[in-house]
Amino acid sequence: MASKKDTSTKSSRKNGTLFIVRLFRGQVISIDFFAKHWLPVLITILVIMIYITTKYTCQTNMEKISALERKLEIVNNEKARERSEYMGRIRETSMQHLVDSLHLNLRVQTQPPYKIPR
Repeated sequence: MASKKDTSTKSSRKNGTLFIVRLFRGQVISIDFFAKHWLPVLITILVIMIYITTKYTCQTNMEKISALERKLEIVNNEKARERSEYMGRIRETSMQHLVDSLHLNLRVQTQPPYKIPR
């Protein structure tokens, strides 16, 4: 019995190897197969090509989106900085105009205040 089992395993391995060899030689799928089934083969090839194209386009667009998001973040940070600087200048200028219109004779200090030690 053991010898019968060994021969069946060897024959299955041999058949598997033969199938692979026949596949690489072009003996499994012949020209007749393609002649009979040209439409499904053509549709399969087109679907595979469309899939590859769509995947490539999607990856390219994802890279563009991430690059644009980084640029947007930089621009938003720059906008916030410029806005705060602008608002600071407007407040100071509007306060100076208000003080000047009231004739209080107050001026902006050129030196910062300091504490006198005790």
